[in-house]
Amino acid sequence: MKKILITALSAALWSTGSAFAATPDATRTEVTRLLDAVEKSQCQFNRNGTWHDAKAARAHLQKKYDYLDNKKLLTNTESFIERGATASSMSGAPYQMRCPGTAVVNSADWLKAELARVRK
Repeated sequence: MKKILITALSAALWSTGSAFAATPDATRTEVTRLLDAVEKSQCQFNRNGTWHDAKAARAHLQKKYDYLDNKKLLTNTESFIERGATASSMSGAPYQMRCPGTAVVNSADWLKAELARVRK
């Protein structure tokens, strides 16, 4: 009886594991396109009070994406923006984008706008 109960419990836990599923392919594609856009943007990226060029911004966001992907914490592209590309996990300070000829904006707003363009 105990073995049946343990087996049933294991099966139930396994079936609810969708929250820990691999990142969907569509999300991987969209995030790659967003990171490409960051790198090609000629914008600067503010992280913890220091401005970085677009290439460094992409590298940092790629590391954050890789971490979240490996932990199976991404369900869609918006979850990447919210969990990895909005603010510093160390200080909590929001990331910012400063692009030529435009005002400084929070990276989440910039990435959401770019995601809308990617999806058109």
